[in-house]
Amino acid sequence: MHSFNILAPIGRACENGGEQGPCGPEIPLLTLLTLLACGTAEPPAPDVEAPPATDETTKEAAPKHAAFFAPLPEHMHTGAVPDAAVIDLGRMLYYEPRLSKNHDVACNSCHLLDKFGVDGEPTSPGHKGARGDRNSPTSYNAALHVAQFWDGRAADVEAQAKGPVLNPVEMAMADEAAVVAVLKSIPGYVDAFGKAFPGDEDAVSYDHMASAIGAFERGLVTPAPFDAYLGGKADALTEAQAKGLDTFVETGCVTCHTGAGVGGGMYQKLGLVNAYETEDSGRMAVTGNEADKHFFKVPSLRNIEKTGPYFHDGSVATLDDAVRKMGHHQLGKELTDAQIGEITAFLGSLTGEVPAAYIAKPALPESGPDTPAANPS
Repeated sequence: MHSFNILAPIGRACENGGEQGPCGPEIPLLTLLTLLACGTAEPPAPDVEAPPATDETTKEAAPKHAAFFAPLPEHMHTGAVPDAAVIDLGRMLYYEPRLSKNHDVACNSCHLLDKFGVDGEPTSPGHKGARGDRNSPTSYNAALHVAQFWDGRAADVEAQAKGPVLNPVEMAMADEAAVVAVLKSIPGYVDAFGKAFPGDEDAVSYDHMASAIGAFERGLVTPAPFDAYLGGKADALTEAQAKGLDTFVETGCVTCHTGAGVGGGMYQKLGLVNAYETEDSGRMAVTGNEADKHFFKVPSLRNIEKTGPYFHDGSVATLDDAVRKMGHHQLGKELTDAQIGEITAFLGSLTGEVPAAYIAKPALPESGPDTPAANPS
């Protein structure tokens, strides 16, 4: 379960790169975006007197910089919200440690819902305490992303839910059949799957497991003060946050960090302007394309002040340091302490409200007589 975790590299203009960078020279792109952010000259005013401003016209004016972003949706389902039985099953499975070989690792072990969806560690411990080489990102708002995992190898949260269960470093189950056997051995799950997927002769399946977990995760939305601001409430941001939003845009962060997720919508090279030392090949391991070397999914900045440590390997401890490094490696800028403080002030407005009732841990069904025992080997 992996994604990206701080101000990401600047935008990629096309899919396959050339000699001058991923897709051509970067500086003209930054210049263009700066011009877009700052606006262009207004045409001459007509020779008629403009109507006086009213409260109604003020309300209708778009918030400053709103064109770069969008408010969070109420949920992230692609169609109608699934039946409660599906979401309730997904919630149980998210907390279910018996989906792991030793019955000691669940989705919530690395993506703690009461801690903004992270465990606060550079990399997360899995089966027998083994650790992978990438940071575990938050599961909140993740269904908005272009794809899942740092390298985008899963198309959506449903596909992503299948990966860690079978990963030998994470939950270490032998195969899909082993997982289904565990679920079918627990009477409470047989009943819950039947209610969630009625009419299906084989309701307890690996695909249905992933569908249910994904359905639950699509409700993990954290509306924040920034959403109220985008909705027209001008005073939803503090004076410092509003100033920081200006700096965020003017510095060039919106080259990648846009939309409802304030990121998460594209891939970008880590070390676009100034090289970043990493042995992780990033998306190239998925595509086999040398042009994708060191490309990662741009992270969403939602709840970013709560989801450190940062970067794909969790190597950056503080948000200030992450902003400073991104300025250098991605924008080719040496940001001042004042600029960093302004940007991080704005990022604080992206810290949302955790849905306490929605994420409350449910009672899990008891094991049956044939449920396999924990296996620490």
